[in-house]
Amino acid sequence: MTITEPLLIHKHSATLHGHRTSFSLEDEFWCELKAIAKERGMSLAGLITEIDDQRGGLGNLSSSLRLYVLRYLKGSTPETGNDMPGDVEHIAKARA
Repeated sequence: MTITEPLLIHKHSATLHGHRTSFSLEDEFWCELKAIAKERGMSLAGLITEIDDQRGGLGNLSSSLRLYVLRYLKGSTPETGNDMPGDVEHIAKARA
C-alpha cells in the first residue's frame, strides 16, 4: 500500500455483554484484529469484549481497537494493549 491509496473504512457490529454496538475500522486493522484473535485462540467477539472492558470508558472503541492492534504488533503489553499515559491514567482513577 502506498500513502496515496485510499484507506477503506467499514462499519462493524458486535454484541458486548448483551448490548449491540458498532465501530468503524480500516480493513487493515480489521484483518489484524481477526488474526490476533485466532492467534490467541479466542473468538473475535471475545477479543473485542476484552479490549472494550479494559478501556475503562475512556476514548472510543474504534480507537481502542486500533491501539490494541498497534501495540500487539509492536510486542507492547499484548494482553491489554491499553497502557495509558500518566495524565490519562490519573483522570481514569479520578472517575472511578
